[in-house]
Amino acid sequence: MRARGDLRNELEHRRDYSPVVSSLLAGAAVGSLGGSGLADSLGRKATLLLTAIPLLAGALLAATASSLTSIVAGRVVSGIGIGLASALVPLYISEIAPTKVRGSLGSINQLVICIGIVAALVVNVVIPATSWRTMFYLASLPPLLLALGLTVTPESPRWLYSKGRTQEAEAAAEKLWGPGGPAELTEAGSKTDVEGGSAAQEPVSMGELLSNKGVKIGCGIFLLQQFSGINAIVYFSSSVFAQAGITNAALASAAVQMTNVLMTMVAASLMDRAGRKQLLTLSFSGMGLSMLAMAAGLGLKQMSGLSSTVAIMGTVAYVVSFALGAGPVPGLLVPEITPARLRGRAVSLALATHWVFNYAIGQLFLPALAAVGVSGVYLFFALICAITVVFTNTQIVETKGRSLDEIEKLMATK
Repeated sequence: MRARGDLRNELEHRRDYSPVVSSLLAGAAVGSLGGSGLADSLGRKATLLLTAIPLLAGALLAATASSLTSIVAGRVVSGIGIGLASALVPLYISEIAPTKVRGSLGSINQLVICIGIVAALVVNVVIPATSWRTMFYLASLPPLLLALGLTVTPESPRWLYSKGRTQEAEAAAEKLWGPGGPAELTEAGSKTDVEGGSAAQEPVSMGELLSNKGVKIGCGIFLLQQFSGINAIVYFSSSVFAQAGITNAALASAAVQMTNVLMTMVAASLMDRAGRKQLLTLSFSGMGLSMLAMAAGLGLKQMSGLSSTVAIMGTVAYVVSFALGAGPVPGLLVPEITPARLRGRAVSLALATHWVFNYAIGQLFLPALAAVGVSGVYLFFALICAITVVFTNTQIVETKGRSLDEIEKLMATK
């Protein structure tokens, strides 16, 4: 396997069109920060509906572009919509889900993201790169489906309850949770939502937001997730497979992402049984061991004959481990461990952390590769995974089976 030199050449080639990629991430960081105020004032459903506008406009702007500048502008607009949605969807799911299945429903968000990645890779296989306008036109379909689906979706009962709209809240709870919904709304966590809502007229200062333990943990887990190496694996898996001699590297990457989908389904089934902490610990432990194996396979002369096999097996093992916890848990955990008054802003800040460091890893990966080589970079990722295991077991509370009200009280005593 031509690990170091060829991978660097591939990354240099990708740098030629990096503005198209990085502009999306920059827009997503801005969008994720801007959604909390709208979600708190207009509601979760109305703000989610608004995200369809930049998602649709950005795709059409890129599809009809006559210059690179126009494509980049379209990607920025699309990124804003993606950032808004990335912050709002886990918040909305956490508030509409019954306590006993909140973990499984929260995992569906990550599952659908994984399915979207597979769909994009399949499109990349089926449609040639010269038909890039067709790809952008296809990207206009999901926001249309989003807007259509939201026309029949109820507002968050907890948001309605916090605004004093009790009858609407109870009606939404009954539609979502059945005849016992209004009782669960009152008993399973909305008393604190009402208190948070009554205090919402007072602005939340940045100092108050950043001093909250749940916010710190949420931002910390997303930072560690990004520095654990997932972007390096996802972005460059095609190059790894191509250099290993696999003729259709894009199809191989799609197969790896299909594995991600299947394991995320497994994680969804385990979320409300095994719990968040256990899955995070198992996930980051497996990711770290996978990185260690790849570092050895690519760095030790004694294993040079096995480098291709180790790289492929390590990539698959890493993705399997990521899907079990590091992928689905953080987005679910943040709205669970932050109080009602701060929840919207906390999720927005945590997802902004995700997008900012997603961008940072993309920019830093090539210089790091040049400085310390593939094995050195992978050893760094393994170290971050080990740190995350310690962080998980010392800082994160288990939220499985607890109502949002119970979690808020537990966090206040930590």
